[in-house]
Amino acid sequence: MSDSNISSVRTRFAPSPTGLLHVGGIRTALFAWLLARQQGGQFILRIEDTDQKREMQGADQHLMDSLRALGLDYDEGPDIGGPCGPYRQSDRLERYQEWARQLIDAGRAYADPYSPEELQAFREQAQKEKRPFLFRDHRPENPPAWDGSKPLRFKSEPKAYSWTDAVMGKLSTGPEVVDDFILIKSDGYPTYNFAHICDDADMKISHVIRGQEFISSVPNYLNLYEALGLEPPVLATMPHILAGEGNKKLSKRDGAKDVLDYIREGYLPEALVNFIASMGWNDGTEQEIFSRDELIAKFSLDRIQKSGARFDERRLLWMNGSYVRELPLEDLYAKTINTGMAVEPNAAPQAGSYWPEAAADASVEYRMHVLELVQERLKYLAELPELTMFFFEDLPVDPELISGHKQLKKLEPTEIKELLQRSRDSLAESDFSIDDLTQRLNGLLEATGQKPAVLFSLIRIATTQSPASPGLAETMHLLGKDRSLQRIDNQLAAL
Repeated sequence: MSDSNISSVRTRFAPSPTGLLHVGGIRTALFAWLLARQQGGQFILRIEDTDQKREMQGADQHLMDSLRALGLDYDEGPDIGGPCGPYRQSDRLERYQEWARQLIDAGRAYADPYSPEELQAFREQAQKEKRPFLFRDHRPENPPAWDGSKPLRFKSEPKAYSWTDAVMGKLSTGPEVVDDFILIKSDGYPTYNFAHICDDADMKISHVIRGQEFISSVPNYLNLYEALGLEPPVLATMPHILAGEGNKKLSKRDGAKDVLDYIREGYLPEALVNFIASMGWNDGTEQEIFSRDELIAKFSLDRIQKSGARFDERRLLWMNGSYVRELPLEDLYAKTINTGMAVEPNAAPQAGSYWPEAAADASVEYRMHVLELVQERLKYLAELPELTMFFFEDLPVDPELISGHKQLKKLEPTEIKELLQRSRDSLAESDFSIDDLTQRLNGLLEATGQKPAVLFSLIRIATTQSPASPGLAETMHLLGKDRSLQRIDNQLAAL
């Protein structure tokens, strides 16, 4: 395929199918996607499945589902093909043999004749002498011809390097970090260090965006690029994502979830993309909420920060809530009733229905009214049952809602009962329109001399058996007169 058929900007996301996709990997994919979309280039998905022992069943499908769930569409990949395939490393083994033969013929690769025990002895000797272990110190003088039964090693030419990272800036190292690393293992599979360089060259990748853990290996990569006669792509190193406290790299133990778990819990893809983009990148302004088009227009590698970015789940909740509040009611309702996780090509997974089981028999119109009331308080869709259960079923009286209430627990039981009875008597005369309920509630405040935190909390607890609800008048209006008064009677009986 000729270069003229390929855009000059080609980025890739190249995960290993050894686990589920978490926020760090998604950020790498997102930044590569944003750069490609901004420059009118291509974004490629490549599955790096050379570590057969650690591969997890179904992880590759999970990776593709996760990208689609967030709307990160790729132009070439293992399930859709493309002009530079195959896009799965296990399908490219013959190509690695060709690249390896090129190095062998140039005298830059050799068979490693040592057993694991001999290698361990070399390491222990270096440790005893308090010097770093370098394999090149033990290069065999007359290595056997490589027949695939032994690992194939790169014959490095150690030298000092300086290079410019698109994020980290000017970097440099001495020759002591360049060593003879394995290119192809004895099982016939290439190592990451070899395969990704071959693949990036074959796929004409222009920008390599990856995590900070690879930065120490760059001098070895540069040495290999030279040996293969390749011009290195633009290298861009992502800083670590840190745990909430900001003192260590984020891990599963810190609550980092699989990205599809966030989707299943009802986090909106647009909010997740916005949140992930803001971890380590900003456009130099105070703006926090970005549309997808704005992110594409404003993204640049030179605005990525060099230091670690903190994963703040409270900020994600706030941001998702902002997106939920901005949705038209009909669109939000549609998201609450989706079922199943779709895996068809180019179709985003959809989360299950979020309504409580008790809502199954309620009309669409009633559910829409409920959703309209709670939309302001809804931070993610899986909260819906907790926020709306009392609209669909009569919950048992919970004495702790009063005894544990900061204001109500100060009142004597007789005071509470008298206050609730007076409220019931007034509400019984209401037509239960929102205007009339509002007037009566305000009138009760004047008549009883109580604060809203006392009177309204008591009526809310009696009518909802919940510590919080939308506006009280709006809630009772939707519940209806008979249901509201019956619930107050139940609370009075319990008192």
